[in-house]
Amino acid sequence: MKPTRRHWLLGGVAAAGVAAGAGSALWRYDRSVPAEAPPANDPETAFLWDLSFTRPDGSALALASLRGKPLVINFWATWCPPCVKEMPEFDRFHTDFAPRGWQVLGLAVDGPTPVRDFLKRVPVRYHIALAGFEGTELSRKLGNPQGALPYTVLLDAKGKRVKTHLGETDYAQLAGWAGKS
Repeated sequence: MKPTRRHWLLGGVAAAGVAAGAGSALWRYDRSVPAEAPPANDPETAFLWDLSFTRPDGSALALASLRGKPLVINFWATWCPPCVKEMPEFDRFHTDFAPRGWQVLGLAVDGPTPVRDFLKRVPVRYHIALAGFEGTELSRKLGNPQGALPYTVLLDAKGKRVKTHLGETDYAQLAGWAGKS
C-alpha cells in the first residue's frame, strides 16, 4: 500500500506530539548540583575564565571580565520557544539583581544572524554572546548531559557551580536561587 497524504499528515502530527512531550518533560526537569560539587578551582569550572565569545555586535566578551561576582549563565537559542519565553524573566532579574552584584550571561547556541535579528525584536539589557552550536558541548561540561535547552548555571562569586537547571525558568525561581547563594 502506497502512503497517502493522510498517512504523511498523521505521521507528522504523531512525531510532533512525541517531540512536544519529550521537550516538555525536559523543560520541567530540575537538576540541582549535589553537595559534592567540585571546588571553584576544579577544571570543570575554572576553564570558563579562559573562554572568550563574540557578542552579536561583533565585539569580544572575555568571561574573565565577569569573574569575581555571582553569575547566571543561560544557554538559549532563537528557535527554542521556552528559551524565548524566559528571556524577559532574565532581563528583569538582571535589572533587579545587578545592584546586588549579580550578572547574567545569555550564551546563544545559534548563529549570529538569527541572534542579531531576534535581539532587534526582543532587546535585553544583560550580556549576550554567541556560543554557536559548540555551546551544546559547553553546557554538557557544565552539567547538562542531554545538551538540551534552555539550560541555566549559577556560579557564586568564586566561580563555584552552585545550581543548574534544565528547562524554562522564571523570575521567582531566579530570585529564590540568588537569595540562597
